[in-house]
Amino acid sequence: MAPSSETATVRVLCPKLVLSANQPGTLQWLIGSPFFPPFTVVSTFRCVHQSPDFEQESDDLRKLLPKGFEVIGALIIGDSDAEKSALEAVKAARRLRKHLSEGGELDDEKIVGASCDARTGTIQFFISKTENSTKLEPVASVVYEDKSGKYLWENGCLLHCELPIKLPFYFPASSPSDSKEMFSDAIDSVITQFKEPNVVYIAETLKKASGDVPKPVVLRGKDFGFGADASNINRLPAAEQGSDVKMLLCSHLCMNSKTAAVVNSAENADKIHVSVLLNRSEKSPASGAPVAEYFPAMEEARLIVVDLSLDVLTYAPKELPLMHAVSNLVIPALVDQLHSLKKIILPYLLMEHPKLHIYHFNPPGVLHPITTIYELNYGETEMKQVDVRKSLHLRLGLPLDRPLLRTANALDLSVNDGSRSNIKKRGSTLLKDVHIGIPSSGVSEGVASLIQGSYEYYHYLQDGFDDSGWGCAYRSLQTIISWFRLQHYTSISVPPHREIQQTLVEIGDKDPSFTGSREWIGAIELSFVLDKLLGVSCKIMNFRSGSELPEKCRELAMHFETQGTPIMIGGGVLAYTLLGVDYDEGSGDCAFLILDPHYTGSEDHKKIVNGGWCGWKKAVDSKGKSFFLHNKFYNLLLPQRPNMV
Repeated sequence: MAPSSETATVRVLCPKLVLSANQPGTLQWLIGSPFFPPFTVVSTFRCVHQSPDFEQESDDLRKLLPKGFEVIGALIIGDSDAEKSALEAVKAARRLRKHLSEGGELDDEKIVGASCDARTGTIQFFISKTENSTKLEPVASVVYEDKSGKYLWENGCLLHCELPIKLPFYFPASSPSDSKEMFSDAIDSVITQFKEPNVVYIAETLKKASGDVPKPVVLRGKDFGFGADASNINRLPAAEQGSDVKMLLCSHLCMNSKTAAVVNSAENADKIHVSVLLNRSEKSPASGAPVAEYFPAMEEARLIVVDLSLDVLTYAPKELPLMHAVSNLVIPALVDQLHSLKKIILPYLLMEHPKLHIYHFNPPGVLHPITTIYELNYGETEMKQVDVRKSLHLRLGLPLDRPLLRTANALDLSVNDGSRSNIKKRGSTLLKDVHIGIPSSGVSEGVASLIQGSYEYYHYLQDGFDDSGWGCAYRSLQTIISWFRLQHYTSISVPPHREIQQTLVEIGDKDPSFTGSREWIGAIELSFVLDKLLGVSCKIMNFRSGSELPEKCRELAMHFETQGTPIMIGGGVLAYTLLGVDYDEGSGDCAFLILDPHYTGSEDHKKIVNGGWCGWKKAVDSKGKSFFLHNKFYNLLLPQRPNMV
């Protein structure tokens, strides 16, 4: 039972409650979970269908939000009358919840209403006790959790179910308009089968770590209790679950121990795979031969086969019985997804069907996964697909210059071995993110601004190619291009030296004799190649002396905070890759995080860090020396993120 509003505490888990500097009247849905304490805000989604259009909003959220999470309220950007604005938010949240519920019945749950002052940014929370309440109760205690990821994933897991369906149906050839009704009937027939006594659901672990792997658990439809309120189901400690399959908890298929770093994300959460089997050959005490029934068509009929590929993801506490997780989360998710696919396909039923594919994402700033349905008839760069992603970015408060919801960024739910590296997946043997774990910069009061995202370390003599003495800028360029690849801005391969040279010849910057030579390149050439191969624009900063570099620390910090791309530093015949700066604005003390492409050894992280090939370089060290020579001209190449989603 929810606590009274006098003692209620609103807990905010999401890192960012107000998604942007919104216009007054902008509405955001507050997302919680029936498995968490009341009034716990896990995430917030912007209302993108204005007025608002509750039917469209509910359709979108039903697709987007995994079962195990729900709308618990709303926040509105309002004026100084906070309670009035919050009451408007509560009314909108209750209407949305009715659209999301199957029956649209009276909503007497306690609802969170919040108002954010458009001028000051002050947020006030209120509780609405019942649907008929005209007065809200203010909330005095609001807690913003620090370790929000741990809150979700230490005690929770994901259940994943994929189900391909070939759905045939007939309709009279003389009455094509009947096809929609027949298709809907076929969908309803599939939904009925999900709850048949003979249906079997097999739950098994997806982890591939060595050691004892629990056997799959077989769950039968005849044992399910459909329609129960999952939040009120008794949760048992693992020690009390016993051997009865009805009592087995989700934790039975989860790892017993993990490091904190692995627990705190959906990508590394415990995952349980659920398979659906329809048992059509149940044993009967009476023996008999197979029987085929023939139903003659009374008139000419037409057959259509619709290919559907269901793919649902749900969230459950580990102490929830598996039986209830499947019956009250997985099966309703399958039903909702079938209805969503039906709505998309119906207008094209008698034409070429859209090629639909379901993806799951866990974008930064959103604690739980989200689910999307993309039409693969359109390429990722075609405007229809771009518009879909833009709308999702707007709803989730994601930046419009990050390709966070492209298919290459979808969650990989096939492996859960706790490994941070995806080297095998990419087929690369290069070291990645070598700056992680290096010693601190030594700037005592500094604020570090670092590269955002992953990169590969390119340096001399890799791939059996001897470029020692002339190829450092080429290697820095390769590191930069690897960053754009790993952030999924491009799918091109990292070009070798010859291809880089050939690109410069093709655009007319170099003579044909340049291809295959051992000539140096600098910031200008790098900018030409990035523009030609990736469509990336660059900013170039020039310095007459290395002594001027510290003066631009604030500007470089801003680059890493807004663009987050690696920077190439060129000085004479030398080139380096800059991964970050640590700057004390008060004293002016600063350090530069340098990745040195002049390294010639093996891919040994310890050797690279201990040898100083990746580390912080002080603008001026304790002996008064600087990494950057005062009498040398330097230029910096600052690649800009493409404005794309």
